[in-house]
Amino acid sequence: MMEIDFFLWRSLFKAKSLAGRLHQLLWLYNGMVVVLFSGFYYVTQHKIIEAMTAHSFLQALPVLPLPADEVVALSWLSFGVLFVCGRIYHRQDITQSGRYLALLAETIACLVVMRTLSLSYDGLVLLVVADLMHRYDGKNTGGLLVGAMLLLFFLADYNMLGFLGGVEPFDAYAAYYNSSVRGVLSALKSGLSSVNVVLFALYLVMLIQNKHQEKERIQSLNEQLESANEKLRLYAAEAERTAETRERNRLAREIHDTLGHTLTGLAAGMDACMVLVDVAPQKAKEQMEKLRDVAKHGLKDVRRSVKKLRPDDLERLPLREALTHMVKEYADTTSMEVKLSIEGWPEAMRQDVEEVIYRIVQEGLTNANRHGHATKASVTFQMEEGRLTIAIVDNGQGCKEAVPGFGLRHMQERLDLLHGSLSCQSDKGFKLEAVIPVGQGAKEERHD
Repeated sequence: MMEIDFFLWRSLFKAKSLAGRLHQLLWLYNGMVVVLFSGFYYVTQHKIIEAMTAHSFLQALPVLPLPADEVVALSWLSFGVLFVCGRIYHRQDITQSGRYLALLAETIACLVVMRTLSLSYDGLVLLVVADLMHRYDGKNTGGLLVGAMLLLFFLADYNMLGFLGGVEPFDAYAAYYNSSVRGVLSALKSGLSSVNVVLFALYLVMLIQNKHQEKERIQSLNEQLESANEKLRLYAAEAERTAETRERNRLAREIHDTLGHTLTGLAAGMDACMVLVDVAPQKAKEQMEKLRDVAKHGLKDVRRSVKKLRPDDLERLPLREALTHMVKEYADTTSMEVKLSIEGWPEAMRQDVEEVIYRIVQEGLTNANRHGHATKASVTFQMEEGRLTIAIVDNGQGCKEAVPGFGLRHMQERLDLLHGSLSCQSDKGFKLEAVIPVGQGAKEERHD
């Protein structure tokens, strides 16, 4: 439902900008002028009638004037219609055609008021022009603005209207009074028009200033938006590069751990076969069958890694059983004696934690065989204060200084994702120790 604020004085104080307040002041001022002029005609007509000089007065006029009561009623009513149409014209929620209709009605009401007041005051034209200027946005409205202004001033021209039909002049009413009063009335009439022009000029200056500031504000917002869009594009490109790098690293880790573990086991198993093939052909055949199973198992894990799936053992078995199966299979393949000891175990773990544990044990055993040439290895799990410790110790040749290679770096990257840690010791063999927060410990680490 359309709501219109009919209280000019309240709108005057509600307007946020100086231009808006001047616009409301123009309406208040012109309303006051309409009341003054209509009152002047009302009082003068009654004085002429009381003085019994109506006959001579009417003979001096080119047209018959409206009765005094009708002048007051029609001028006030027309100004009310003019005001309502002006308020409707300013509303934001009307259609363009509705706005044009409001402007047309406003123009007609303006002309009716001026005609009722015998064209003695043409400042109302500036009210309509002020409304046009308020909505002027420089897009296809310039012609409408100029056309409306020319039409209004043409119709408000006293001489032109006199040519078409004539009006009763203001001076004919003023002639009733003596010369001193006529001087005051003439000065008051000119002064009211001048004040109206001054208010209108101030309004135009403030309106242009407001539109200029608004244009600068919109331009600044556009620049900020463009800057934000550029940052967003750069961020999206960086995020894409980061995602690609993360995916490459993931594939590198998965392929290294899976293929390295499988190929190391196959190489060690083939060495054993070469020894057994002459002295125990049947044992060699059994070993070859194990190697075939290991190769198939490794190929399946590589395919699953590419598809971002967990190792096959973890999909089929609980983690403890998957570790037991992996350790036994690797021991059978490589002939390395591996002991799995579980001295502590968390009650529950997430899938990503289980996969990291599986890969660390897998890579630890692979390194023990491939780099340390160990014949024995032990894998021990201990649970203490929300942290699971995995110790992989072998009797291999060790090294003077552990330089992180591809496998150790990948283990460290996996542990970093879980806020875990990795340490190495080399003394009569090699010891690898990984610590992973699990359960309540994992939650505390994430809060840190």
